[in-house]
Amino acid sequence: MTTTRLIIFDWDGTVVDSTITIAQAIQRSCEDLGLTAPSMEASKYVIGLGLQSALSHVAPELPKERIPELVDRFRHYYLARDQFLKPFDGVLGLLDWMHKKNFPLAVATGKSRRGLERALDATETRGYFSATRCADESDPKPAPTMVNEICEELGFEPEQALVIGDTSHDLEMAAAAGASAVAVTYGAHPREHLEAFKPLACLASVSELDAWLRQRLNPGLSK
Repeated sequence: MTTTRLIIFDWDGTVVDSTITIAQAIQRSCEDLGLTAPSMEASKYVIGLGLQSALSHVAPELPKERIPELVDRFRHYYLARDQFLKPFDGVLGLLDWMHKKNFPLAVATGKSRRGLERALDATETRGYFSATRCADESDPKPAPTMVNEICEELGFEPEQALVIGDTSHDLEMAAAAGASAVAVTYGAHPREHLEAFKPLACLASVSELDAWLRQRLNPGLSK
């Protein structure tokens, strides 16, 4: 861990408590188009992928040309709740101490650029992050592109990055880029699923994540 110089956070289910809101929006969107609503587990599984990929996965019977209709319905339901979504308890404190120690932080998310910009403003977290990448401007997870682009922008090697996320898509992205990864189990994917990808740690709360980072990183280090 002494080589870690950059922390890359996933957003939904890792920074912000949005998992149930997203999953319910997926279910209701499918119902609106006369499709069988996916289970809560199936809806949570696709969180973190790019939106079109996620919706195609939960509605494989829907013709490709109708996916934009499903996207529109999802946005209708999600945006109705978006303004009420908040960071998990403890996240702001974690970001704050790392930022004050000049530890570079970034975001790699399945959200659109427009969605992330809105979320950064709503949560007042924009100033914590040195770089961000979204699924509609890069290759979506689990491709390594977002990690590679963030590292190139900030002047780090992927091996110096630690990805923190709540889904297997985050862990696969990190592995493909050659970065380390830590999983959190308070988001979309269950512990047993995350442990199969052998992250450095599998943590059950923000307080556990905070303690783990304080113990294993030297936040005074920079490039």
